[in-house]
Amino acid sequence: MKSLFRPGDAPDASVLDLHRPLIRSLERRGLLRGGLTLGSLVMLTGCDVKRPESVQDALLAISRLNDKVQALIFDPNKLAPTYPASMILRPPKFNAYYDVVDVKPVNGTTWRLELAGLIQDKRPWTLQDLQGLPQSSMVIKHICVEGWSYIGGWTGVPLRDFLERVGADLKAPYVAFKTADNYPSSIDMATALHPQTMLALQYGGQVLADPFGFPVRLRMSTKLGYKNPKWVTAIEVTNTYTGGFWEKKGFPWFAGI
Repeated sequence: MKSLFRPGDAPDASVLDLHRPLIRSLERRGLLRGGLTLGSLVMLTGCDVKRPESVQDALLAISRLNDKVQALIFDPNKLAPTYPASMILRPPKFNAYYDVVDVKPVNGTTWRLELAGLIQDKRPWTLQDLQGLPQSSMVIKHICVEGWSYIGGWTGVPLRDFLERVGADLKAPYVAFKTADNYPSSIDMATALHPQTMLALQYGGQVLADPFGFPVRLRMSTKLGYKNPKWVTAIEVTNTYTGGFWEKKGFPWFAGI
């Protein structure tokens, strides 16, 4: 007897391949255990897997729910594990949406960190300005959504200290970043104020090398790797959700570890 809950036509298995990046990211976050099957996809999308927008809407709904749950349970004072300096990977693993040979070095002499949005003092910062601020160091694990990881040692300016110094509105929900490689990103304010979130200037006690974000990159212990933009050129504190490079392709925004 034919099931009343089974679609008349068998769905094309290739529909899963069309949404594989988002599916992988949801699996990585634990929202989908053991992989997404065509059967479960049918249930999620109201049995209309032939419409790509229907599949995408269903997966994004799960992703948005994941973001809300993670934001609710995030502890702004809980520290991620740290490691001895002897475990620092040298050099760190390169990761970007392009090959390392396509990295375009930033001129540290002319580089400026622009400020915008809900910030009182919007004067641009030079690299020397940032280097002159009190620094902190941490040895933490970088975890990629693809499943690999490495332990890195970072030194820089705690983002909370910087935001307080420039008079940012710490009640605003979002902190957004622009970069020299056109990789926009944004994070929640609670994460921005976390003790292990910094504007990193050094790796392993040395100035950041060009492939790893010179002169400044964001480094966090509480989010997946793709939330840590390199070659930062601007910071905006805002009440408006701005998303990010991978988020516009369907990846989760909160991306907590």
